[in-house]
Amino acid sequence: MKYIYQLIFIAIIGSCSLHLSAQTIPVGTPLIEDYYRRAQLLGKLDSSISYSVRPLSAEALKTDNIFDPEGTLEADSWIKSSGPIQFANGKGVFQILPFSWQQQFNSHHPYGWNDGAMIPAKGYQTLVSGGFFAKFGPLSIQLKPEFVYAQNSSFESFGDNRSDAELSAYYGGNYNLIDAPERFGNSSYQKLSWGQSSIRLTVGPASLGLSNENIWWGPGVKNSLMMSNNATGFKHVTLNTVRPVKTYIGSFEAQIIGGRLEESGFSPLSITTLSTGTNIYSKPRSDWRYLAGLNVNYQPKWIPGLFLGFTRTFMSYGPDLDGIASYIPFFIPFQKTNIDNGGGDDGLARDQRTSLYARWLFTKAHAEIYFEYGLNDNSFNFRDFIGSPDHSRAYIFGLRKLVPLKGKTDEFIQVNAEITQMSQTIDGLLLRGAGSFYYHGEARQGYTNNGEVLGAGSGTGGNVQSIDLSWIKGMKKLGLSFERYEHNRDFYDSAGFGSAKGGSRSWVDFAFGAQGEWNYKNLLFNAKLQGIKSLNYQWRQKDLTDTQYYIPNNDVFNFHGELGVAFRF
Repeated sequence: MKYIYQLIFIAIIGSCSLHLSAQTIPVGTPLIEDYYRRAQLLGKLDSSISYSVRPLSAEALKTDNIFDPEGTLEADSWIKSSGPIQFANGKGVFQILPFSWQQQFNSHHPYGWNDGAMIPAKGYQTLVSGGFFAKFGPLSIQLKPEFVYAQNSSFESFGDNRSDAELSAYYGGNYNLIDAPERFGNSSYQKLSWGQSSIRLTVGPASLGLSNENIWWGPGVKNSLMMSNNATGFKHVTLNTVRPVKTYIGSFEAQIIGGRLEESGFSPLSITTLSTGTNIYSKPRSDWRYLAGLNVNYQPKWIPGLFLGFTRTFMSYGPDLDGIASYIPFFIPFQKTNIDNGGGDDGLARDQRTSLYARWLFTKAHAEIYFEYGLNDNSFNFRDFIGSPDHSRAYIFGLRKLVPLKGKTDEFIQVNAEITQMSQTIDGLLLRGAGSFYYHGEARQGYTNNGEVLGAGSGTGGNVQSIDLSWIKGMKKLGLSFERYEHNRDFYDSAGFGSAKGGSRSWVDFAFGAQGEWNYKNLLFNAKLQGIKSLNYQWRQKDLTDTQYYIPNNDVFNFHGELGVAFRF
């Protein structure tokens, strides 16, 4: 494996050219980011782009103005000059980035994910962002700070009217091992951050930089096991490709990061003691955490449209780092028995995760299928892996299809379905504990930044099945969606809620929604309206009976709304 890393690095550096670019589309940008993915399905975009190493760059998309994918602003704009401005005889580029205003509302309790700097909160929430991009020669600066305000109203907590046994189960089952506060404080929340900002040195396909941008790894649309825009962006050093690197055997994309993760500073519940005064919240070590991550993707020359990749991440406390090997730990063997002392412990307190993924693009059928399979705990040896290959696993599987409308030009019906399975298998319940996917015990904030999971927004132990049906024309989209979300099944099992005779105490949301995206001149609009029926909200056990599967008076209704507008300069 060590030699594979070296060959890929040599290929990246060795294929450098004089073409220079580093402008990116921030992960999760409404309308624009998904437009390019659909364009690839239609054969209008380079089919060697994996869409599994994001943010996407202008270099990969081969466009001068990545925020005008249809090329309409030059002729249909409210301002005389749109897009990038060149100076110094073409050596420099300056562009005002779109000004974005995103709003969100939850009527009963927090819902939703993949919203970047926003937090899980009840009530009104808004995020404002804008800035500029400038490049001169190989050096580029993207300044795009973000300001978020959340009403963060109070709501019915798990801790309300609970017994000491239930509170002990909550903290002992999961939430002493992960920084996942139910509510971010007792008042409104506001924060100004660097947002999607970066400074880079880019030569050919290779870019080295300092960044605070959100990262997305893997082919998922709704979720990603390892990196997504569910949490706010974090400060990191990155070495990555800005376009596929073509070689004799196919093309490669890759990214290596080293970043700083912070904790939220909030306890899982506002209640941290039992009725006896006994403290049940074990506050984690407050030091910052270092995250080292690697994502490598390969598109075989002989199988067009197929992408194969893997990711690996390591997390440890910053003050424990000692020497270059602790900053770049990717050469540590996968099997624990091969680690230095043969006991599966290399002497450093750190957690690691691994995932494999694939995406297969069929341009003639305007379709794609994809999956990602991850492990939260590596096997001790090969025999251990054969005997229990699904120990500590999680996976994502999805597909997308564009169906042309007969007699219509450039109009389609889009079908998108995805399954995210984060809860652990029976192996973790009966044979040996696997914990849950986003914590492992060494760094007790878990795989989080500012209190939110870096990967799948459904969270530790959360399972999601979703399907969308939409009308598509260019950047415009109108559609309906259905989502089933089972909250933290691992906690449900560990707390013993499922052991009662008859019925079910699992907290499950059924969300029906309508969504739309529309462009008009310089403006981009996006909206989502969801009605959510939460069964057994907060795993309530009130009025438990043996004859009813779900208890009606344990259910609540929640409205989730999103509305956004962006202006392109």
